Amino acid sequence: MEKWRNTHRLLRQSTKSLFDRRSHPNFQNSIHLSDSRFTHNFGRTCKPFRPYLEHQKWNPKTCFHPLRDHLEYPKTSMGACIGKSGKIQCRFFGSVATKTQRHPSFSSLNADDISYFKEILGEKNVIQDEERLSTANTDWMRKYKGSSKLLLQPRRADEVSQILKYCDSRCLAVVPQGGNTGLVGGSVPVFDEVIINTGSMNNIISFDKVNGILVCEAGCILENLASFLDNQGFIMPLDLGAKGSCQIGGNVSTNAGGLRFVRYGSLHGNVLGLEAVLANGTVLDMLGTLRKDNTGYDLKHLFIGSEGSLGIVTKVSILTPPKLSSVNIAFLACKDYLSCQNLLMEAKRKLGEVLSAFEFLDKESVDMVLNHLEGVRNPLPPSMHNFYVLIETTGSDESYDKEKLEAFLLRSMEGGLISDGVLAQDINQASAFWRIREGVAEALMKAGAVYKYDLSLPVEKMYNLVEEIRTRLGQSAEVVGYGHLGDGNLHLNISTPQYDDNILAQIEPFVYEWTSKHRGSISAEHGLGLMKANKIHYSKSAETVQVMASIKKLLDPNGILNPYKVLPHSLLSYN
Repeated sequence: MEKWRNTHRLLRQSTKSLFDRRSHPNFQNSIHLSDSRFTHNFGRTCKPFRPYLEHQKWNPKTCFHPLRDHLEYPKTSMGACIGKSGKIQCRFFGSVATKTQRHPSFSSLNADDISYFKEILGEKNVIQDEERLSTANTDWMRKYKGSSKLLLQPRRADEVSQILKYCDSRCLAVVPQGGNTGLVGGSVPVFDEVIINTGSMNNIISFDKVNGILVCEAGCILENLASFLDNQGFIMPLDLGAKGSCQIGGNVSTNAGGLRFVRYGSLHGNVLGLEAVLANGTVLDMLGTLRKDNTGYDLKHLFIGSEGSLGIVTKVSILTPPKLSSVNIAFLACKDYLSCQNLLMEAKRKLGEVLSAFEFLDKESVDMVLNHLEGVRNPLPPSMHNFYVLIETTGSDESYDKEKLEAFLLRSMEGGLISDGVLAQDINQASAFWRIREGVAEALMKAGAVYKYDLSLPVEKMYNLVEEIRTRLGQSAEVVGYGHLGDGNLHLNISTPQYDDNILAQIEPFVYEWTSKHRGSISAEHGLGLMKANKIHYSKSAETVQVMASIKKLLDPNGILNPYKVLPHSLLSYN
């Protein structure tokens, strides 16, 4: 309590505003990872989101072996495609329970294909360099690795259209790729699919200052858009740890969530329109900028969250909120998970309109960060607490917002919901608090192998799963639970020295069955990709999945767009 009162007195003496922790210029050099090539997402500089992984040895293996009944594709052909493959290729992804066979109906790349792509894109945008292909073939976790021999870099939607029209006619499978920061294997090839990278389509087309509507191309890096909007007095409605590398087209295609979800909601509500290219090359112009348009089916929602399996997003129109000048951040300790829940309920009631983030971490999460990341300190020394909560408020009246938060925290402490806590006094301290929350994923990767699960669950049940997994695995693994408590999103991580199929067998399918039993979702914000394509039935009914397969068949009859992803392999048969 004495610490809290001392902090409280210091805050009353402080007159310095806390601007947006990532868009303020002072953040450019405030926090860096130990890898000098990567600047954490407070900075303006966009660097590869590939720290600390280059020395890992978790490489997937390619093998050939006979068809197995549970892996066999239906014998019907895929549209007009004619099988070209003499062997059945089966790819095993390390200890990720994913076994996939190359569809025999897809064609293989030849010299004529290369020549065609060079004609429409120019030689420099047709990449065959092995080193660049190696990077594009591998996801940032080094868990998934394809064997594509070609990377294409279109600059306009009409070039994407020509590429897809040709690939569809040749039955060449493709994988759309943005910043390649996904966590479920959705943005890399499984086999030899042609990679279509949207990074060269990175222009801001327009910005309506009156309504806060941004129109841009799909390859714009999220952090660059945030910097542009900051100069205009606005912010992006989503904020991600990978913002220095991820692209808005990929964000939309995966319906990315992130740290601002509790305040601004999902991209289904913020995206006003988009342009997408179908598998046959048709360009769908749905790039509206209207808040209200009730004319027919709102088709843009099919492409938000479909992970490039229905079409490639090439332009986006998005509603952006105004930037508010008053930002306050508190890092708090709670004695148990029930206190975290009750604190959330009180925060929604008492902080209401200014609450912009409510994140929770268990003791194991904070331990992981303190033990594996350089320069990170415990904000509440000397003891460790069972749970931690990070609260952010954002408003327009600095004195009012600060007093409101301080009053809420003091009442919560007096009521026993908070064991200890500190309010950030300046930008550097605020960034240090966020560094702990956003550094968990990095710390886990440094600790060794990690099994990651992104789940939506009722808040009151959320941590029960962590405890059950911890009991189930005993001393064989370190179980970590953290996430976006404000919107019921748990990041369950199981850390082990190396991948172990015996451990995986204790995790899956138990974690999916438990989530389904409690009417949760097996993917809150990361998508399904390759990792969870065959697990969709845990969250969606058979009838719903069948309708999804029908939509896929209608829009992509030859199945060339991001194959093996999103939908169960057993449904990927095309007549």
